[in-house]
Amino acid sequence: MKREEDASPLIHGGNAAPGDDDEDHRHPRHHFFRDRDRPLWLHLPFFGEDPRVSLHSSRISIILLAVIALAGLISIFSIFNHLNSPYLCKKDGIVLHCPRVKEPPSLWENPYSSTTSWKPCAERRGISDLPPENETNGYIFIHAEGGLNQQRIAICNAVAVAKIMNATLILPVLKQDQIWKDQTKFEDIFDVDHFIDYLKDDVRIVRDIPEWFTDKTELFSSIRRTVKNIPKYAPADFYIDNVLPRIKEKKIMALKPFVDRLGYDNVPPEINRLRCRVNYHALKFLPGIEQMADLLVSRMRNRTGSPNPFMALHLRFEKGMVGLSFCDFVGTRDEKAKMAEYRKKEWPRRYKNGSHLWQLALQKRKEGRCPLEPGEVAVLLRAMGYPKETQIYVASGQVYGGQNRMAPLRNMFPNLVTKEELASKEELDGFRKHVTSLAALDFLVCLKSDVFVMTHGGNFAKLIIGARRYMGHRQKSIKPDKGLMSKSFGDPYMGWATFVEDVVVTHQTRTGLPEETFPNYDLWENPLTPCMCKA
Repeated sequence: MKREEDASPLIHGGNAAPGDDDEDHRHPRHHFFRDRDRPLWLHLPFFGEDPRVSLHSSRISIILLAVIALAGLISIFSIFNHLNSPYLCKKDGIVLHCPRVKEPPSLWENPYSSTTSWKPCAERRGISDLPPENETNGYIFIHAEGGLNQQRIAICNAVAVAKIMNATLILPVLKQDQIWKDQTKFEDIFDVDHFIDYLKDDVRIVRDIPEWFTDKTELFSSIRRTVKNIPKYAPADFYIDNVLPRIKEKKIMALKPFVDRLGYDNVPPEINRLRCRVNYHALKFLPGIEQMADLLVSRMRNRTGSPNPFMALHLRFEKGMVGLSFCDFVGTRDEKAKMAEYRKKEWPRRYKNGSHLWQLALQKRKEGRCPLEPGEVAVLLRAMGYPKETQIYVASGQVYGGQNRMAPLRNMFPNLVTKEELASKEELDGFRKHVTSLAALDFLVCLKSDVFVMTHGGNFAKLIIGARRYMGHRQKSIKPDKGLMSKSFGDPYMGWATFVEDVVVTHQTRTGLPEETFPNYDLWENPLTPCMCKA
């Protein structure tokens, strides 16, 4: 260090003898250090130490100095703007000149230009062809199984099937699911009067099984009264050819099971439009649920004391979802052993002896079919540009791994809350009687959020994204590319700048923008062609 100090041409030391011209010649910088204590203006041509300099020359020098200072300020401002120009970008720490591109859209909404070409039009009806009540072909009855959103889809399909067969629909029963353990009835969650009245020109709906039918308790247990073996995504013709004759004969029939028992491409367009009419207009939650959801949304927007946008995150990382996915996740050896036992107990046929599961898990992750962990979601959102201060509403069940699993997400986004943290125990007690009511609150808050982010597939996410598209595509609905995430997280050589670039470019078209439908498309996630019209 001593040798380097002595040898440095930037340090004026005592090694050179005073007046040593050779040393000064080898190190011309010494002249600068020798004169550095002189006032700046004495270095200018008209401000020397000669007292004979005229007053006129001094004034010229002042003007010249002012011009130089102004030019310097303009240059600094120009350089600052250039360095902050959107046409420069950084990659791996190096500033590059990038091609001129459009300004990126806001973090909180899709570009206006992409949201004005389509508008909702499922409310449009043709001339009603509903026959008189005494000319119905019969009555159909279904049990809507599963969670709230699976039940919602089943109800929409039941109305469509009744229309296809010109039958009367008995108000569907929300069946208690072995996972949800819920006893909610249709009238506990939805506005029945609005449902029946809104669809009165499409399908005839009655509240209960007709009084003349005396075998009510046997309706689902009697083989004679139940239509089984309806294929998944059955076409309209299947119901006309195979189900309608039995309904005409027996006058009342139950359809079992009824999950995903009606297709999309193989039914008339007006039937798909009717399903959208049921989903977006006829099925309304009870006023009490709507009001509580609006209160939660208001509190989310004003948590900081001033209005701010918020994000809703549907975090699907419950124990049941993790187990059913048969994916591998970071965890302790004990945690993995317990998960293996859980899978073996719940899904013995799929588990077998477990020897094939490791390769299956790798393949599923590579294909982007595994739920995102909370930590992975946090990294993804930060790469998209969402700051630490972002307000996030989490719609989720009990996260597998608890607080330890949630820690990375909370550390990167501390303004993260659930409905239990936004509302008091007393406010939510009235909804705890029905698990479905709590799910409805999450549904509505996510629907009304500024940005919705899903982490795994499912009916909840599909219906939210579809509804936000139906309302005009303006609200962002981010559907992560989990295949890209898997590839990026598994690449030890990928730098942060490259990762950010990949995330931003890939997700520009995954924010709920209009998408043309395609064969075997999902009506609930993309209602564009059958339910929306060119503006």
